Amino acid sequence: MSATAPTSTLYLSAPAMAGLIGRKGVGHCIAGIAACIREDFLRWPQFEKSARVASHSPDGVIELMPIADAATYTFKYVNGHPRNTQRGLPTVMAFGVLADVATGVPLLLSELTYTTALRTAAMSAVAASALARPDSRVMALIGNGAQSEFQALAFQRLVGITTLRLFDTDPAATAKLVANLDGTGLQLTVCASVAEAVRGADIVTTLTADKTRATILAPAMVESGMHLNAVGGDCPGKTELHADLLRQASVFVEYAPQTRLEGDIQQLPADFAVTELWQVLAGHEPGRTHAAQVTVFDSVGFALEDFSALRYMRDAAVELDMGEHMALIPALPDPKNLFGALRQSAASASQGAAAPGLKGAPG
Repeated sequence: MSATAPTSTLYLSAPAMAGLIGRKGVGHCIAGIAACIREDFLRWPQFEKSARVASHSPDGVIELMPIADAATYTFKYVNGHPRNTQRGLPTVMAFGVLADVATGVPLLLSELTYTTALRTAAMSAVAASALARPDSRVMALIGNGAQSEFQALAFQRLVGITTLRLFDTDPAATAKLVANLDGTGLQLTVCASVAEAVRGADIVTTLTADKTRATILAPAMVESGMHLNAVGGDCPGKTELHADLLRQASVFVEYAPQTRLEGDIQQLPADFAVTELWQVLAGHEPGRTHAAQVTVFDSVGFALEDFSALRYMRDAAVELDMGEHMALIPALPDPKNLFGALRQSAASASQGAAAPGLKGAPG
């Protein structure tokens, strides 16, 4: 950015983001974010990475997820509160910032609740494209809550899934999913148990929300050649897969230091062998090596995926001329005279009268 670069910040509110996604199309946005994720994962060594900073409570977790390369810094604020639906609130809510590294100017302030749903599905599809059998057409969706439609559409568009086998302990959640997927062309089968849903599936996606150590999938349920997309186990004390299942499979992760704390592999010793997905995408390590291999993507969500999603959404907003520019930081005629700028701005806001406490000494 030049010394005369504007200090206004592009703001994408939740309604603006919904409009943007509506104009682009959900499937198109998922595919676009997936392409950005793939591009950025191939640049993995160029990023300054760290595990997210988390504040846990009995009801949920609030997290900050930062990452940067030489030009761009992003962070996401996100929560996970499974009981929120009882209060009329989403389980996951998020917003994020994209900033210029050279100046620190925040270029984009954006909702990330809708966007996180898109990027989580996009990440799952990127991993499955590298790890699942190429002929995979049937997926079991275990947990039919807020993320399930996005996963279904991502796997249909990017992986080639044509049939979904559905199960949730709440029948209303499954009914909601069936209604929302009407007209997509996906063949839907509602199942009475996890075991029934998993039977005959090529890919199994687990999307449960409860913050507990659960065993959604046990070794006896897993068939030769399956790919398991474990999305729900994403914080300490929250798991979905039996430890023996992990021991018998080839496990792939986003960022190992974070996944060892938050993913299903938190059940296993710190030296349990895993492969970071970027190494597979870059050709440094093998993914699936034979048709009978069972692969697991132990997904917890990593900041680089949000970096990719934020840059995609910013470009889309510029392309469509959407969002609004806001003065998130002050425009200073003299950057060394912050007090003078504040006094002038306050006086202007109060129709020419100096605001109390700004005329002289602090009040």
